Amino acid sequence: MDIVHNSVKKVRIPDLAKWKRQSRKITMLTAYDATMAALLDRAGIDALLVGDSLGMVVLGHETTIPVTLDDVIHHAAAVTRGARRALVIADLPFLTYQLSAEQALQNAGRLLQEGGVHAVKLEGGRALAGVVRRLVEAGIPVMGHLGLTPQSVHQLGGFGAVGKTEEEAARIFEDARVLQQAGAFAIVLESIPRELAARITAELRIPTIGIGAGPDCDGQVLVIHDLLGLSFGHKPKFARRYADVGEIVSRAAAQYCRDVQQGSFPSDEESYHTRTEHAGALFAQRK
Repeated sequence: MDIVHNSVKKVRIPDLAKWKRQSRKITMLTAYDATMAALLDRAGIDALLVGDSLGMVVLGHETTIPVTLDDVIHHAAAVTRGARRALVIADLPFLTYQLSAEQALQNAGRLLQEGGVHAVKLEGGRALAGVVRRLVEAGIPVMGHLGLTPQSVHQLGGFGAVGKTEEEAARIFEDARVLQQAGAFAIVLESIPRELAARITAELRIPTIGIGAGPDCDGQVLVIHDLLGLSFGHKPKFARRYADVGEIVSRAAAQYCRDVQQGSFPSDEESYHTRTEHAGALFAQRK
């Protein structure tokens, strides 16, 4: 597919805050390559997330933990080449920002310089407030991520909902306030009760982006493979499937196998032919 960019108004980070004030919902989807980025961009998606979920849906890992910074940079560079309008955000992978603010600054800088993204996302609350503040001071926009944080899956005991107890809810609520104070421009809320997400959304000046957090957030994000029916295994409760592209791909590939094995592909019309004036000389040389 040729990627053709028309003249469009680029989504900027201040737009997200403006849309929150206007009660205009924000749309975000994951993307991992230029073709998908161009298609989603053309559809009008506001923001594209180069998530470390690529480790599970693209690279075949069981969790996001094995994903490296180089992995994300590679895919981010492809997405930024495909997107024209959408704001592009990339995840900082596991252990690329937890050691120190300076480590986080160096790695986030690589995502902007080499991956071409406009902002980074990191998981965690008050313990990372200093990291968020350092990145923002250096001019790197930061999106937070609270609730179910996939990089902590082993500590959490699996990919389940969090924030159901009063203690957990209070911690997440306070973490959201701390991230806002540290300078985050938005926060992803994953797999938390709708009521908690609504309370956080009402409290914060910055937008909330929900994934399994109910309809009261300022925007929503889904993994594109879940939306298109390209994922396997457990389907999260919140992952609405808008198309079954996986079944279409499987049927097309199966038909291709049959056509090749039966000799109906390629046909004569799908083959190149020697020009008539050269045919005699060509076949004479073969004798």
